[in-house]
Amino acid sequence: MKMRMLMIALSCFLLPGLSAAQEAKLKLPEFRSLASKATESVNISLSPWLLHMAGSFIDDKDEDSAATKHLLAGIKSIQIRSYQFASDNAYSAADIESVRSQLTGWSQIMQVHHREKSEDVDMYLLIENNVTKGFALIASEPREFTIINIVGSISLEDLPQLERQLHLPKVGVGQTHLLM
Repeated sequence: MKMRMLMIALSCFLLPGLSAAQEAKLKLPEFRSLASKATESVNISLSPWLLHMAGSFIDDKDEDSAATKHLLAGIKSIQIRSYQFASDNAYSAADIESVRSQLTGWSQIMQVHHREKSEDVDMYLLIENNVTKGFALIASEPREFTIINIVGSISLEDLPQLERQLHLPKVGVGQTHLLM
């Protein structure tokens, strides 16, 4: 009976903290209407099972590949939406803002804004108890945008390696290229 009361009391204490923990997986729109207008589109959704399968095909003998396999073990999902259009403003700013609004409570680690070219890049990390729980990137230009959401433990130094091994798209802004 004492154990049961202790469990109930502990649950009451822990449940508010668990519900306060923010979800690292963003709800990305399908953008179906935009895909039909786009000259090029990328829609990638890798679940934990698919990431595990990808990791199983990576050769452990190569040091770089083994490091990538270790990196994948900490990732729970990857979502990428990237669209390029033949004309300016083919997508609505509201499409991007619906994702950006979910990043309240995340740490914005980088913001690049070029007013003349209407280029914006925002990078965010979700950190809880000094552990990275998620990564988000939103890059937009008048003729293209890319949204990347990685759920799991990842450092910025690991992103180029992940991009190379999984052949993820590169995000370019002006003269600067961010490997993703």
